[in-house]
Amino acid sequence: MKKLVNAPEDVVQQALTGLAAAHPELSVDVERRVVLRASGPVQGKVALVSGGGSGHEPLHAGFVGPGGLDAACPGEVFTSPVPDQMLTAAQAAHGGAGVLLIVKNYTGDVLNFQMAAELLEDEDIPVETVLVDDDVAVEDSTWTAGRRGTGATVFVEKIAGALAERGAKLDEVASVARKVNERTRSFAVALTAVTTPAAGRPGFDLPEDEMEVGVGIHGEPGARRAPLASAKDIMATCVDAVLTDRPLAAGDRAIVMVNGLGATPLLELYLAFGEVAAQFAARGITIARSLVGNYITSLDAAGVSLTVCQADEELLDLWDAPIDTPALRWKA
Repeated sequence: MKKLVNAPEDVVQQALTGLAAAHPELSVDVERRVVLRASGPVQGKVALVSGGGSGHEPLHAGFVGPGGLDAACPGEVFTSPVPDQMLTAAQAAHGGAGVLLIVKNYTGDVLNFQMAAELLEDEDIPVETVLVDDDVAVEDSTWTAGRRGTGATVFVEKIAGALAERGAKLDEVASVARKVNERTRSFAVALTAVTTPAAGRPGFDLPEDEMEVGVGIHGEPGARRAPLASAKDIMATCVDAVLTDRPLAAGDRAIVMVNGLGATPLLELYLAFGEVAAQFAARGITIARSLVGNYITSLDAAGVSLTVCQADEELLDLWDAPIDTPALRWKA
């Protein structure tokens, strides 16, 4: 498989070097693998810290900045960062109002962030942890106990980041983050398997006329395999899965993200969003806000994920708040 790399073992470090060169508004410690706001900690503001394996870009480093995260710690490809990274990130981002750790539900992430939280408590730094577990495809997988954390992570980081920017207290920021997770569901379909730089070949065999339904973001196989279908049918599968688990009624409003897994062109993603919009309209559900693009990826997988959050006035107000990060940027 062709990859734009120098050496597989140096991919993460060299990508962070490029991130630092491209975004001077970020402070990137390449050796310790910590990404911070270059402006330093904001005194009196709750610090939001997240992280996870590399290969999901722009998550998480792409969401560091005003209105978003204060720090991110990338691990090796599809591998959790270590507690020392998380501790370093939290210490550097802490502005005196405590730290919120946003953790995707994968076993390594959960254990390592738990250790980091205990180390922060030993230093008398107030800390709260929010677990993201929005994927309705499977209850357990190779990577996790319970539902996987996927697209809701983007919504949690954006909305909790907005509330923290307004000076809310740690328990308030944690509460709204949990609210977002509780109201959000995701489902993904892959058209191709993932090829990690180290492996150099697809993680599983997927014939040209088949697709992986309910796939995860680490390249693991999905809940089932099915014949390749049209975009309309694929998105109907995603919509049905999400709304079966978290029903929305006519008149409800939603924040909807149609997300590419890494190798799906925007032409196809906008087509897919059009199908979702038509299906929501038929159900009388209003798409109040939307994102279309690559926000939480799986390296070079072709495919799509759908993330839906049941919105209310509070969540829409925080969604609309300004944000200035490499991957999300808008004014109020």
